[in-house]
Amino acid sequence: MLHTRDQLEGFEDQYLAPYGMHSKDSKGRTHPEDEPDYRTVYQRDRDRILHTTAFRRLEYKTQVFINYEGDYYRTRLTHTLEVTQIGRTIARALGANEDLVETICMAHDLGHPPFGHSGETILARLMRDYGGFDHNKQSLRIVTELEHRYPDFPGLNLSWEVLEVIVKHETEYDISDAKTFNPDLRGNLEAQITNVADELAYTAHDLDDGLRELARVLDERHDIAERHLAGRDAQAADDRYCDVVEVRDEVDGRLDDARDELGPIRRRIEPIVLLLEARGDFLLAAEDGHDVVTGVHLLDLTVECAG
Repeated sequence: MLHTRDQLEGFEDQYLAPYGMHSKDSKGRTHPEDEPDYRTVYQRDRDRILHTTAFRRLEYKTQVFINYEGDYYRTRLTHTLEVTQIGRTIARALGANEDLVETICMAHDLGHPPFGHSGETILARLMRDYGGFDHNKQSLRIVTELEHRYPDFPGLNLSWEVLEVIVKHETEYDISDAKTFNPDLRGNLEAQITNVADELAYTAHDLDDGLRELARVLDERHDIAERHLAGRDAQAADDRYCDVVEVRDEVDGRLDDARDELGPIRRRIEPIVLLLEARGDFLLAAEDGHDVVTGVHLLDLTVECAG
């Protein structure tokens, strides 16, 4: 049995919370198009983002550790996938639009340059006389101008809601500049879920990658000790071994400290979920849920404030 777009929109009416974004209520696209028979507006947006060259290029862009340091570390692409998974989980629990959250999560880092936030800082400095550089604005530029996949318009011609939340994406590292997208209002519920999912993802996996890197350094120090102990100069080997033991003890201490940090971070996730549920109950009681969502700091939560 095939589910048509009308049926999918009917499912949204049935299962989404009053404050969730319904795809049939989209403000549409800059360039009018006939919508697909078997996909909603936001599903089509998601698919268009997935097939962009910008999305594929995230594979080689740095999250924390440069790509060539090993295939165990996160890249911008794997980070984006983890944010998407967390975002969908939160959206499903709150009755928000999962397809819209997935679309936003997949697009939120398209404009990131190589070398992580350090790369963005250098680019902003080099481009100071030409308006600077901001990866949120670059993300918007990619989906509205730089991707050329259709003969009738530049960019991807995404829906108004997706463009709005790309501009309004905010975390500790992201400050929005939404001059043309209701600048006095927060992003919708799905936008704020993405903000939370982004912070949860990078807070956890950046620490995970850091622990892995410390373990690698420790292994290298042990290898150095073994090579020197195998040499003919016993005194030099003994001295070198003592140095390595000191380094090992220091790294072991840093590993223990880092592991101790994991507990509080995990414990802070549960209060975030409880806060989300409490805010959701508040919105359910509101007479006009969508207006309330856009006007309050619904999910402006970080791991710090949840602790």
